[in-house]
Amino acid sequence: NSSCNKKDQSIVLYSLSLLQLPLRVLSSKVTTFSYPQAEMAATQLTASPVTVSARSLASLRASSAKFSSFGTLKPGTLRQSLFRPLVVRAASVVAPKYTSIKPLGDRVLVKIKEAEEKTMGGILLPSTAQSKPQGGEVVAVGEGRTIGKNKIDINVPTGAQIIYSKYAGTEVEFNDVKHLILKEDDIVGLLETDDIKDLKPLNDRVFIKVAEAEEKTAGGLLLTETTKEKPSIGTVIAVGPGSLDEEGKLQPLPISTGSTVLYSKYAGNDFKGKDGSNYIALRASDVMAILS
Repeated sequence: NSSCNKKDQSIVLYSLSLLQLPLRVLSSKVTTFSYPQAEMAATQLTASPVTVSARSLASLRASSAKFSSFGTLKPGTLRQSLFRPLVVRAASVVAPKYTSIKPLGDRVLVKIKEAEEKTMGGILLPSTAQSKPQGGEVVAVGEGRTIGKNKIDINVPTGAQIIYSKYAGTEVEFNDVKHLILKEDDIVGLLETDDIKDLKPLNDRVFIKVAEAEEKTAGGLLLTETTKEKPSIGTVIAVGPGSLDEEGKLQPLPISTGSTVLYSKYAGNDFKGKDGSNYIALRASDVMAILS
């Protein structure tokens, strides 16, 4: 309103400039117009009183305002000059080259085996269909761990071919080759051949040949591979040496080879043998019962 003082007028003018609303200013002699100097600008303003109402805001027409230090500015350009856009760019991180990796504690460094590019029948697999490898070669081992008063060394030697849990460890790229750092406890077993049936389980692992799924329902209907219920019964093929107690002493497993066992349905790591049979490696604690 025309009754507002000069300080209030300066605040109104500055607020309207930020909102990019058009406003006609007559013969102003303002040298600068920045927020910290709004009060000073009010004392130098020689234009006639400015009347602004809520109803007249929508009818204001675009015009130019003249400032002695800026020249002719269009509405909105003052805002752009005062508030420049902030541009954020992601910094590119270049991984340094390392000459060696030494695992600590009970960890081992494994050179990951390359994914199979063909099926057993010789069909080429696209990269999206290639299964993630679960095996590799041990290239370095840690110093072991201490349980109670006993120092426990890692039982896996360098150069050994191992099978490990599917989602274990941390992948690192070393000498342009993918490696994996994982704990010894995540190693399922040793595999000296290219057939999973020859797996030698470690620690408290049990290796089981899964019983074949039912081909038909009780009513005689044939079941497809997708509708067959996953069995949770199998025959023990091999067992690990045992688990360590609180003092670091080895405790043998209460399960022997040749036993038929019932195990937890969603436990362990599944494998497919070259003979088409299904196998599973799981911890002894996941075996629920021995059947006879």
